[in-house]
Amino acid sequence: MNQNIRVAASGAPLVNEIDRWIQTRLQQAIDTNGTATIALAGGSTPKVIYQALSKAEFTWDKLHVFWGDERFVPPNHPDSNEKMARENWLDLVSIPASNIHPWPTTAGTPEQCAELYGAELTKYFAAPQPSFDLVLLGMGEDGHTASLFPHTAALGVMDRSTTVGQKDGQPRLTLTVPAINHAACVAFIITGASKRPALKQVMATTADAQEYPSRLIQPTGELIWWFDEAAAAELDNLG
Repeated sequence: MNQNIRVAASGAPLVNEIDRWIQTRLQQAIDTNGTATIALAGGSTPKVIYQALSKAEFTWDKLHVFWGDERFVPPNHPDSNEKMARENWLDLVSIPASNIHPWPTTAGTPEQCAELYGAELTKYFAAPQPSFDLVLLGMGEDGHTASLFPHTAALGVMDRSTTVGQKDGQPRLTLTVPAINHAACVAFIITGASKRPALKQVMATTADAQEYPSRLIQPTGELIWWFDEAAAAELDNLG
């Protein structure tokens, strides 16, 4: 695993740097393979990055978009990660509808929906695990990422690409740890001083991964940590 840390000033400077970096990374994949694949994160920080991407000149027809996790709600629900990404980016650019691969949240039980998405990933990537060019992740104040929450069964699912996570008794649909780790590049985007306590544990030499699930993300490819200045303020004390 090749790991590096990048820090930018909070707000527009961070968004602009990540926006340019994502475009460059995806274009490199297109130049190499003819297409690029990305798994999206939800949340407020990705939202402003998606807004920036919506203004970019890019070969959108070469990009295939997936999601790292999703709430078990219809796609028009205010809490839907798909809805957020569509409204702030995907519906604003000329990307073919067939290139957008959302979680099927209305196709049955959470378990059935997770299984259906896993089957779609297997078909698209022609392999048991997906090989995303880029996975975007956030991190909660509890150290969770995607919908991999502390001390939940989803953390131990190693034999498939998708599963059901749990957040306060509410089901979530999520990529598994091995599915994320199989990516060519995983990028955490972490902002705000409130993330520092969990971040210290996630990046420490030793700590409990069941308590801080982001520690489980150790991709075979590259791992990038994007921080704003508030989140990075104590980086020298990490580890």
